[in-house]
Amino acid sequence: MQKNILIRSIAALSGIVMLASVAACGDNTASTTDSSSTDSASETAPISGNFQGAGASSQQSAVEAWIAGFQGANPDAKIAYNPSGSGAGVQTFLTGATAWAGSDKALADDEVEQSKSVCADGTAFDVPVYVSPIAVIFNLKGVSDAGKHINMDADTIAKIFDGKITKWNDPAIADQNKDLTLPDTAITVVHRSDKSGTTQNFVSYFKDQAPDSWTYDLSENWPNEVGQGAKGTSGVVSTVKQADGTIGYADFSQVGDLGTVAVKVGDSYNEISAEAGSKVIEDSKQDDTVKGDNRIVIKINHATEAKGAYPIVLVSYDIVCPAYKDTKQAEFAKAWLTYVTSDEGQKAAQDAAGTAPLPSSLKSDITKSIKAIKTK
Repeated sequence: MQKNILIRSIAALSGIVMLASVAACGDNTASTTDSSSTDSASETAPISGNFQGAGASSQQSAVEAWIAGFQGANPDAKIAYNPSGSGAGVQTFLTGATAWAGSDKALADDEVEQSKSVCADGTAFDVPVYVSPIAVIFNLKGVSDAGKHINMDADTIAKIFDGKITKWNDPAIADQNKDLTLPDTAITVVHRSDKSGTTQNFVSYFKDQAPDSWTYDLSENWPNEVGQGAKGTSGVVSTVKQADGTIGYADFSQVGDLGTVAVKVGDSYNEISAEAGSKVIEDSKQDDTVKGDNRIVIKINHATEAKGAYPIVLVSYDIVCPAYKDTKQAEFAKAWLTYVTSDEGQKAAQDAAGTAPLPSSLKSDITKSIKAIKTK
């Protein structure tokens, strides 16, 4: 009898201890869950409102894919992007008219300073979102329409775009393409007429690899009077398509069936591809001389000799504030960049625009910069 009473007493005591333990755990779990769910909600709560972006036309195909993917998860977010060109997009952003800018060049020091008047706190910063090679495109009867590439080194390309080589059968081109029969057709250069980060990335390759043949200062504006100008990436592509003998430059995502130049790297000529462009970025370093916090700017190694690398490449950036005067803008910018730089976002860009995914070596720094955006 006493034994049964003792057993029941122990069972009752154990039950009380268990209930107390469960209650205690319940309190801790609730506290932890509340805290983590608040953090999670601040990062994953659906975004709503109207948001504008503007900038690099090179990004257009990727941005369209990103908008579709982002709005799929945030149906109450209405997003529009004007592919007005990198320079125009940054200037629009610096007036406060857009939530972000897309740019094929990093911010200049004076632009970082200007952003103080737009951002609620701190200065604007750039995060890489898009890696793509810049194609040297051409339309030449009997060559490009036959699906053939033309081999060129940096010096030859620079001289063509500076008007020093004017015929397709010039010895400088013919000697690098002994397997091709090149016609005595005049070369017509097509370049961007608008302020363009693609232009700056393109000519920076000449500055590094053919400095004796390209003596102009580095700029987003085309520096000479050679050939004819066209607005935006689509304008250059369209103009090159219209006439025999034309040559231009454009983001690889919009090249279509035009001919492309295989560029000399070391002792070989490498054809353009997203993977080949990515190899250059993997062989490049971050620029630690840029001013401002949270900035991730890549110093492209045009002198790379990495096997299979294509050296004319652009890194396109999204430019945002670390704090916005409108909280909704801040929430959008943080969520947008989180999606765009995620594996899902990069895959969407790759499928839509043929871009290369961001190197994994950049991801921790990118995440750190995005987390710096204040949403409260």
